Amino acid sequence: MTDPWVALEPGADPAERVRILRRAHETFTTVGAVPQPVRAVVADSWRRSARAGVGPDGTASVELSDGDLGAYRAEHPLARVMPLFRELMGTFAADGEHLLAVCDEHARLLWVEGHATTRQRAGRMNFVPGARWAETAVGTNAPGTAVAVGRPVQVFAAEHFIRRVQPWTCTAAPVHDPRTGRVLGAVDLTGGDGLAHPHSLGFVQAVARAAESQLALLAPERHTADTPELIALGRDEALFRAGGRSLRLSRRHSEILVLLTRHPEGLTGDELLCALYEDESVTPVTLRAELARLRRILSPGLLASRPYRLTAPVDTDVDVLERRLETGAVTAAATAYPGPLLPASRAPAVVRLRRRLADGLRTALIASRDPDLLADWAHAVWGEDDLDVWRALAAIRPTAAVRSRLAALEAELAAPVPPAAWPRSTSR
Repeated sequence: MTDPWVALEPGADPAERVRILRRAHETFTTVGAVPQPVRAVVADSWRRSARAGVGPDGTASVELSDGDLGAYRAEHPLARVMPLFRELMGTFAADGEHLLAVCDEHARLLWVEGHATTRQRAGRMNFVPGARWAETAVGTNAPGTAVAVGRPVQVFAAEHFIRRVQPWTCTAAPVHDPRTGRVLGAVDLTGGDGLAHPHSLGFVQAVARAAESQLALLAPERHTADTPELIALGRDEALFRAGGRSLRLSRRHSEILVLLTRHPEGLTGDELLCALYEDESVTPVTLRAELARLRRILSPGLLASRPYRLTAPVDTDVDVLERRLETGAVTAAATAYPGPLLPASRAPAVVRLRRRLADGLRTALIASRDPDLLADWAHAVWGEDDLDVWRALAAIRPTAAVRSRLAALEAELAAPVPPAAWPRSTSR
């Protein structure tokens, strides 16, 4: 067969490159006489690499020298979780003759640590601190591709775009800023065939998730000591903090304050009545009395009337959850969710908000396909009967326990309702 790499030199037609790459991959990964199919994530990466003009004999260039590298990585956000990476992965990498690598959002390697002999071998292909391993520079590779697509990636042997990288297997997962959701970089394991296992991908993904959680703790949300704070997720009675004091609110006051934080423009008495009460049996006088009591226990001047509104910003854990979901920081969002919003509340507006928050998070979890996040939700009180989540978990982690629980839930849904449980007719 003609050398497929000739057609991949810069200037070759991109479509022809992809066709040749597909044939080359099938040749390289043939087991016996059966060629293995190209995975979609690899084929897409090959196309991007070909469009970028990457050649098969290229190599990574070192963009950060020793002095610049030290200053740059000292200021990089991932420096704060390097101790965590070393604790979770350092021994595994050294004992398995692998490398632990961490790159920035441009896929420039900041740290490369691990087995000494493996580091020497990797150095011959410039897999070293300061080198840029972006797809646009060296083609398909785990850290570069993980940064490009924003999700965990495992690249085996001949799936690498550049020939000199093909003896290696690498697994990487992006690390996101828990507040903004942007990709900060990626954590990577690089080595030989011993890493060619799905467990390696799960392990690196779990480490990235732990790093995001650690960053969320190290870099709290915008709340300051001078800003009142409302904690209402996973609690029947919200916690209000202001001026160095903490106050547990009654259920009704919790509902009122949650709604007012959602409506900075304010709500009229009639709007609050409709939002808080299921029927019309509660009078405006009763609501005004509740608001008067709430005004006395809050910070002075915080609750105004005509319309009812808060006179200063109040940070809430609901806002934190929504920001993280909006920016795609799913792991950080799951960390910020201790349970449903005011779970015992029956106020119509609270019920709608509670359902929207839970549905938004569970949808993001299912889309993330992270087995640990799905398992956390499925085994929580609020998720133990969530059929969609159990199905998603079973598709990724089909253990006997998961399959058993899924079968039980599906059987419950399929079972007919016994006549004794039918509602009785009120007609005569």
